[in-house]
Amino acid sequence: MKVDLGDLSAFVAVARAGGFRDAARATSGSASGLSDAVRRLEAKLGVRLLNRTTRSVVPTEAGRSLLARLDPVLTEVESALDVVNGFRDTPTGTLKLNVPMSAARLVLPSIVPRFLAAYPEIRLEVIADESFVDVLAAGCDAGIRYEEKLEQDMVAVPIGPRVQRMAAAAAPDYLDRRGRPQHPRDLLDHACMRARFASGAVIRWTFERDGETLTIDPPGQLLVQVGGALDLKIDVAVAGTGIVYLFEDWLRPYIDRGELEPVLESWWPSFSGPYLYYPGRRLVPAPLRAFIDFIRADQ
Repeated sequence: MKVDLGDLSAFVAVARAGGFRDAARATSGSASGLSDAVRRLEAKLGVRLLNRTTRSVVPTEAGRSLLARLDPVLTEVESALDVVNGFRDTPTGTLKLNVPMSAARLVLPSIVPRFLAAYPEIRLEVIADESFVDVLAAGCDAGIRYEEKLEQDMVAVPIGPRVQRMAAAAAPDYLDRRGRPQHPRDLLDHACMRARFASGAVIRWTFERDGETLTIDPPGQLLVQVGGALDLKIDVAVAGTGIVYLFEDWLRPYIDRGELEPVLESWWPSFSGPYLYYPGRRLVPAPLRAFIDFIRADQ
């Protein structure tokens, strides 16, 4: 039985992603094109491979069996093509990265322009995502996360500054009105701009000095989800509404311009910088290898 390899690849992409739209984003294709490909494959095989509802797409028993056999085979095909790519003078192809908003804002801007200039035939796709996803299932080659969020079976390569700090700051006029905190516990009497993860967990504020660590859950009128809304938290703080707690590098331009004033600076906690991570169980694609070599040389 002759089956189109593209249709098989479409089925694997949809099954991995759990939906046609997510698979389309991962493959830079269209949801309708993937749907047509899966229908052709099912008609050719004479068996349903995916159960489709308005909310989810789940492989049938036959689909799961086929996926289990196809996954390693297609991975080998991709690896074989990457071996050929390695013989080129300049690597080509697409590199997809899954990164948190902080990395997209604070780490990549100093790296990406120089990398793209050095490798003009590589197309870089960056997905800013605060959820802790399986990078392969999300259709990405690698991701950026901090050490405590890394999975144990991943290869991790340092990227960006190796030491960062969390910082608290507020507009000078707010501090003139409400007073300047002298101890982290003083924040319990202040308006604070809070944030939470997509899971719903509200981020608590941690401070440390001279071996003492304090975690505070201060009050506040504004609560935003980690991601693009973090800029709103800063804007509200600049307007004089309360105290913001965020990466120091994110707040530094506002502090340097005098729009924000450091709060409890001697208590700001430091932590190790982020890592580029990727699965170590398969051949590294040529665009990813080029990126790894580039950031290692940049350290």
